[in-house]
Amino acid sequence: MEIRLNGLEETKEFGIRLGNLLRKGDILCLNGDLGAGKTTLTKSIGLGLGVYDYITSPTFALINEYTGKIPVYHFDVYRLENVEELYDLGFDEYFYGKGVCIIEWAEKIERLLPKERIVLDIEKGKDIDERRINITGSGNRYTEITKELEKN
Repeated sequence: MEIRLNGLEETKEFGIRLGNLLRKGDILCLNGDLGAGKTTLTKSIGLGLGVYDYITSPTFALINEYTGKIPVYHFDVYRLENVEELYDLGFDEYFYGKGVCIIEWAEKIERLLPKERIVLDIEKGKDIDERRINITGSGNRYTEITKELEKN
């Protein structure tokens, strides 16, 4: 499924809509070049999940936790030097925990990710504010979410 967004307002609306669909145990993987809009999208997904704290990229901390309707675990593994560093964080407690995981640069930790997940590959468009999001994934939640997103 491909979504085209023009401008920050459409990105925010899409993110809030997606956030409203997410529930405990969902794994959302965000991939894309630097500046593609992963953190911007995460902020609006957070709004849909009821997070009103300021969401920032956890580039140096690897993970930030937020409180919303359910816990939100925001990973940024861009600077991860080796995948084993995630074992020290107890990543599996997050992946199989009571919240939603949003993982920026998820392709770097592909082998650790649960099979059931939703993947958003974000590309910049021709215009500075245009984005194309290709949504793929596997499992029941991926199927349910894409069906809901296709309704509009």
